[in-house]
Amino acid sequence: MFELALFRKPTFTGGSLAAFALSAGLFSLFLYLTLYLQDVLGYSALQTGLRFLVLSGGILLTSALAGRLTAVVPVRLLIGPGLALIGVGLLLMRGLTPASGWTHLIPGFILAGAGTGLVNPPLASTAIGVVTPDRAGMASGINSTFRQVGISTGIAGLGSVFSHTVRTQIISLLSGVPQLSHSQARALAAGVAQGSGSRSGLAALPSGARASAGHAIRAAFVSGLNDVFLIGALVVFAAAVLSLWLIRSSDFEASAARSSARPSAPSERRMEEVSTADVGEAARARSS
Repeated sequence: MFELALFRKPTFTGGSLAAFALSAGLFSLFLYLTLYLQDVLGYSALQTGLRFLVLSGGILLTSALAGRLTAVVPVRLLIGPGLALIGVGLLLMRGLTPASGWTHLIPGFILAGAGTGLVNPPLASTAIGVVTPDRAGMASGINSTFRQVGISTGIAGLGSVFSHTVRTQIISLLSGVPQLSHSQARALAAGVAQGSGSRSGLAALPSGARASAGHAIRAAFVSGLNDVFLIGALVVFAAAVLSLWLIRSSDFEASAARSSARPSAPSERRMEEVSTADVGEAARARSS
């Protein structure tokens, strides 16, 4: 059940938007980073995974810190700055050139990982911490839905931008290569933009054009990545501002007060009724 009334709580809305932005602005980029590391830089799946450990390590270290800070620091002061840190990390990943190696990504990986570690632990509390216990499951499910929708939206939206940039750049850069026809350049551009693999596309070209085509693919790929890094950064920066504005400590306090004042559970009420009946019988026995 998806109860829209929950979005009347600013903190719940802010947490949901933060979950969406984290997935759309950062996690969806992992697909394109993987393609870059494997298809352009030529790393194997294992080598690619090892390089992602830089980002994962940042998440691991700061998650432990954020878990402790939630007890003393307002949640919005973890989520907002954490998202801003992710945005700075994405901006640091920009500036890729055809000559760049994977080490160009390291500073951005570290900051994005640290920001994600600050955001993730308190993000769950914005969903379940502002509702009564009987609605916690539904609230948590809505938060998870926003995460999944964020990844899907990010892959689709950023993928459109990335594919368009790669396709147009390759066609433009190969337009002056005499060994290639326009149809061959378009076919290569379409294949690379769809992620079918640059190596197989290069193998089908005339040998005299492969060097130029390889440079064009690399230049187009990094241009597309730079574009999606910028868009992802703008998404998480916007979410950082909204989180600082919407998430309020008073919503958590009000929820805790309602939970402590909620009616007794059926079993508790039954025990109270039995105790009252026993007292009444004892009183009648004494009077008789």
